[in-house]
Amino acid sequence: MISCSKTLHARLPFMKLSLDTHARTLTWEDHPDGSKARTVDLYSREAFEAISHAWLKVGWNQKYPYCFSWFGRPVIQIPEDLIRTQEVIYTLRPTLIIETGVAHGGSLIFYASLLKGMGIAGQIIGVDVEIRPNNRRAIEAHELAGMITLIEGDSVSPQTVAQVGTLRGRAAAGPVLVILDSCHTKDHVRRELDAYASFVTPGSYLVATDGSMQWLHDVPRGTPEWRHDHPSAAALEFANVHPEFELTVPAWPFNESDLRENITHWPGAWLRRRNDS
Repeated sequence: MISCSKTLHARLPFMKLSLDTHARTLTWEDHPDGSKARTVDLYSREAFEAISHAWLKVGWNQKYPYCFSWFGRPVIQIPEDLIRTQEVIYTLRPTLIIETGVAHGGSLIFYASLLKGMGIAGQIIGVDVEIRPNNRRAIEAHELAGMITLIEGDSVSPQTVAQVGTLRGRAAAGPVLVILDSCHTKDHVRRELDAYASFVTPGSYLVATDGSMQWLHDVPRGTPEWRHDHPSAAALEFANVHPEFELTVPAWPFNESDLRENITHWPGAWLRRRNDS
C-alpha cells in the first residue's frame, strides 16, 4: 500500500505560467520556490501538479463540480474526491456514515450505494439546516431511501446533535465515518468538529471538506476572506488540541505512477481517530 501523505498544496500566486506543447515545457515566472523563473518538462510530475492546481481553480469557477450526478441525484463533488472517498469506505467498511450538508442528496445516495454493494446493512444520516421539499421528496422516493435518514436542523445545535446521537445508538455496531459538508466558515466547521468527534470510531475519519476555499479566494466567484476562513484551518486548529486525532491523507491502495498528491477540493480534510483513543 502506498502512503499518500500530501495533497496539492496551496502555492504562491503565479505571475505567469506558460505551457509550450511544441517545446514540451512548462515555465513559471516567479516560481513558488522563490526563483525568478523555472522551466520543467511538460510531462513531468511537477508540471502535472501545477497544471492540476490551476485546473482546480478554473474548474471551480466554471462550476465543474456541479456537472455530475450519482444514481439520478446531483452530487456536487469532483470525481477525484468521490473515488478517493470510495477507497476509504471500501477499506473501512462503516456501518454508519453521518454527513452534514444534504443539498440534492447525491452524496447520501453515493454512500448508500457503496454500502449496499458491499452487502453492509448500514445507515446514512444526512443533516441540513434546510432540506428543500423537492430534494426531500426525491431522496425519500429513491431506491436506496431505506438506508437514509434525514434530519433538518442546525448541525451544531444541541437538539440536532442529540438526534444524531440517538440514531447512532440504534445503528449496528461497526465503524462510524463523519463527513462535514455544510457551512464552510472556519468557526462553523470547528463547532461541527467538536460536536461530532465523539461519534467517530477509532481508525475512522472525521472529514472537513472543501478546504480548497483557501485557493479560491482570488477567483471571480471567490471571496477574499476565504484565504484564512476555510475548513482546513478549522481542522488544523482542532487537531492541535485533540491528540486523539491526526491529520493524514488516506493511503492510495493502488498506484503505478510516480504521483503522490491528491487532486482534491478537500486539502487538510482527513482527521483520523487513532486506534488507541
